[in-house]
Amino acid sequence: MRFRAIAALVAVVVVASACSKGPPKGRQGPPPLAVDVAKASQKDIATFVALDGQIAPVLEASLSSSQSGTIAAVYVNEGDRVSSGERLAQLDDATLRAQLAANQAAVAQSLARVQSSTYQAPISSQQYGGAYQQAVQSLQQARNRISTDQAALNNAALVYRSNQQLAAQGFVAQTVLEQSHSQYVAAQQELNNAREALGGAQTAVNTARSNTGQTRVDVANIEANKGALQQAQANVQLLQTQIAQTGIYAPFNGVVTQRLLDPGAFAAPNQPIVRVSQLDAVYVNVNVPDEDLGFVRAGTDATFTSASLPGKAFHGRISDVNATPTSGTLSYRARIRQPNAGGVLRGGMLVSVSIRKSFHRAAIVVPRTAIFETDKGSNVFTVQDGKAKQIPVVVGLQTDTLSEVRGGGVRPGTVVITTRPDALQDGSTVAVSGAPGSPGGPGGGPGSRKARGGAPPADASAVPTAAATATASK
Repeated sequence: MRFRAIAALVAVVVVASACSKGPPKGRQGPPPLAVDVAKASQKDIATFVALDGQIAPVLEASLSSSQSGTIAAVYVNEGDRVSSGERLAQLDDATLRAQLAANQAAVAQSLARVQSSTYQAPISSQQYGGAYQQAVQSLQQARNRISTDQAALNNAALVYRSNQQLAAQGFVAQTVLEQSHSQYVAAQQELNNAREALGGAQTAVNTARSNTGQTRVDVANIEANKGALQQAQANVQLLQTQIAQTGIYAPFNGVVTQRLLDPGAFAAPNQPIVRVSQLDAVYVNVNVPDEDLGFVRAGTDATFTSASLPGKAFHGRISDVNATPTSGTLSYRARIRQPNAGGVLRGGMLVSVSIRKSFHRAAIVVPRTAIFETDKGSNVFTVQDGKAKQIPVVVGLQTDTLSEVRGGGVRPGTVVITTRPDALQDGSTVAVSGAPGSPGGPGGGPGSRKARGGAPPADASAVPTAAATATASK
């Protein structure tokens, strides 16, 4: 208890002593506000449109056969490089080859019939012509015989009538009369026979004439045989085509990206067996929303990256933009044709595409955090004689970290405040512990040489802010 009483007395004495001295000299007014600052700089600035895209092969085909059958062999595996025309798989074609042999035999038979009918037709035609000529000659002979027999009949009739008259007068014996009568009857019979022969000859001529028409029938038979030959040849060609279709061949140089069936599996018509993709060059298919379409056109430069390839950026150029949006969206498909040396870009890979929207060369830029808005427009705070000074500016292009400013006397090297305490106003006293432009103080310190003289960044929008953090003294 004694020690506690002594301690309390000492505390009372100390407090009384402090109150008797009053406030310290030289600390009049509010304390300075701690601020961070950076220097304005002059450099290129650009804004960009960020778009999504996907890698697609320039050529890609799922290969199948229009024939059905059991797969006899698959000659490639996924990842194999193949050349145009190389056989990749084969269906069992034994049944088709047997059908081909039967149809080839049918072709040989049809060819033999064509040759036989072709050789026989001239012979038959000659025979038909000869028979007709012979029939005509026989007809003429029959007509001549009728004339001869008619003359003989007339003569026999004349002799017979003359003998009748003479016999009646007693000048001719009865035997002579009877003989002349016999000759007259014989002449009539000969004439009748000749007339019958003439009818037969005429019939023979008609028959021979009709037989000459058989030549057209022979010609028709030849044409029919030729038609059968052509049909048999067409069947052979069809089977040869079907046999050729049982082989699966690479349509272009590329890489096997899928092997879908193995030997022994049954492949239906048009069922994919292997897939081949050409990746020596690829397409970058970019989705362009309607509001960004004005910045993307054929020939526009583009940069794209992929999370699958960290730290690597690719540069290309838009080759074409589709005239209609993708079905069900308001996005248009733009396309970059990109060389793919080494095959680092793979089909289906997702990429982020950056296209420059606006660009200003040698602009005055400050950190974006230095800009603040009032009802009168945009402003920045500079530091002059340890106090904050509000300056109105016109803001140009802006990136995520930088803002282009014009007017207000802001020029390269102007110190601007990048953090603003709530109490900061025009004329407020501020405290900056380190010099702007380097994290190490007025002389620069570690890293200052890189900030002043390093190589320019590859991206004009990624301009470093030479900001220094200062802590207010208390």
